[in-house]
Amino acid sequence: MTQDSTPADPPESPLGSVKLSMEILWRAYEQSHEAVLVSDGENRIIAVNAAFTRLTGYGADEVLGQNPKILSSGNAGPEFYAAMWEGLSQYDFWEGEIWDKRKDGSLYPKWLCISVLRDESGQVRHYVANFTDISASKQAADRLAQLAYHDALTHLPNRLAFESQLAHALRICARENRQLALMLIDLDNFKNINDTLGHHIGDTLLQQVAGRLRESVRSSDLVARLGGDEFVVVLPEIEGSLTAARVAGKIQTALGENYRVNEHLLYTTPSIGISLYPTDGVDAGMLLRNADSAMYHAKDAGRNNHQFYASRMNESAGERLQMENALRQAIASIGLPETCQFALHFQPQISTKNGRVVGLEALLRWTSPVFGAVSPLRFIPIAEETGLIQPLGDWVIWESCRLIHDMRQRGIAGVRVAINISAQQLRHENLLLLVRGALACYELTPDAIELEITESTAMQNPEVTLDILDQLAGMGIELAIDDFGTGHSSLAYLKHLPIKRLKLDRSFVLDIETDANDASICAAIIALGHNLGLELVAEGVETAMQSEFLSRLGCDYLQGYLYSKPLPFAEIIAYLQAQQGVSE
Repeated sequence: MTQDSTPADPPESPLGSVKLSMEILWRAYEQSHEAVLVSDGENRIIAVNAAFTRLTGYGADEVLGQNPKILSSGNAGPEFYAAMWEGLSQYDFWEGEIWDKRKDGSLYPKWLCISVLRDESGQVRHYVANFTDISASKQAADRLAQLAYHDALTHLPNRLAFESQLAHALRICARENRQLALMLIDLDNFKNINDTLGHHIGDTLLQQVAGRLRESVRSSDLVARLGGDEFVVVLPEIEGSLTAARVAGKIQTALGENYRVNEHLLYTTPSIGISLYPTDGVDAGMLLRNADSAMYHAKDAGRNNHQFYASRMNESAGERLQMENALRQAIASIGLPETCQFALHFQPQISTKNGRVVGLEALLRWTSPVFGAVSPLRFIPIAEETGLIQPLGDWVIWESCRLIHDMRQRGIAGVRVAINISAQQLRHENLLLLVRGALACYELTPDAIELEITESTAMQNPEVTLDILDQLAGMGIELAIDDFGTGHSSLAYLKHLPIKRLKLDRSFVLDIETDANDASICAAIIALGHNLGLELVAEGVETAMQSEFLSRLGCDYLQGYLYSKPLPFAEIIAYLQAQQGVSE
């Protein structure tokens, strides 16, 4: 060893090592965030740490010598404790969730782990228990369960919870030979409210609908939201179809009342389809499908009603789905002239002053390779429900302008073309650009076209409607209200719209010769329109007597089969050339 060498540290004695280990263990025990309780072989508490006091509220001096059962909440039964002691006896370890009680009497859930320490002879020397408060994690789990099984908007059970609860109800019905009713509820015209007023208004409306549904049935009945504006009600104990019909009637009344959402007074009604267990199906899937068929039957029957399932509805629903798919395919190929399934027909509007054609109404026609010529009364509602009306309506604007340009090339002038605009198109941000672009593309002035909106569309979200119509009128586009007299117009609002014409609905013209009320309504509307400085167009004129009567009332223009049915482009060209004396 040199002078610079440092002598090695003497080896630590075994006693010092044990002392250090005990100090580490004591610090770990006392500073642990988990509560620790140690009891002797007789299960008397001999030690607790600081975390125990923080969690339970008991100081060490209050529990030493006591049995741990002083912490018991009383919620667990004898079977629970028997299983716990059996586990400790067999495995010297047990863990699980248990509810205990703090010193102040409050209950809380905890996760408890108990270990058994034995001596050399196998006798129990100590029990060591450590536990933590799991209230926060249980609340999080409960919140996750709420999110998993409940609709976040309405707080009703969602589709997942509905399927589980329906399966349970069906098992009980099968075991106890009971009947069950399933009602599928779809809100009529909800999409228009959502599209025109915004999703925040639609969401509030759905919340109010959910509340009314819940109030319309018993607490034992199931109410769930499947998605969108579709709800389902399950009546697990009914005497028969009459019980279901009474509940459906009650729901119709409740949902048909007006809704106040912010400054808006809104209306929506339910279309309800009903299927019964076991006559209409013995499993959830079949009952839901058949209720869906019945619901579409309710819509076809005029909406705001309930219909029970019948086997023939399956055929109708299947055909509707086929038609929707065919419509989608037709729209997908709309830009290819050689495969386009759509065409425009035109019906003349005749001046009562000189009998000349002053305008044409462009009417959409669809010839499907699957269904043949499909009535607009069949495919337009499907297009509106599915959102397909937007691309379809855009095509009508472009095609109308193209054909007007073609007319001008053939020497036909002075005839405007009226184009129907849907509620979805009117609210769409590209409408103004679309109209301006179509006119420019085909070198047309704004007076070449007229845009028609229905009375009910005009009354949806009046402020937005007025702003859009003002911009269209500012471009020089003439505007008309279609189907006038069938909606609920405010005359004070109507006079502020930048419209040029009112179109008297055909339902009033139909019986004008025999129904004094219809005759009075026509006279009143014509007088009202003229007082507001508007021109009147009567639709559905089919007889000379109707024509003479409307002319005497001062109606400006007449449209109907008396003059011409809607004609394909080639035929309307020939019609106009004959009237205007224009040759090819």
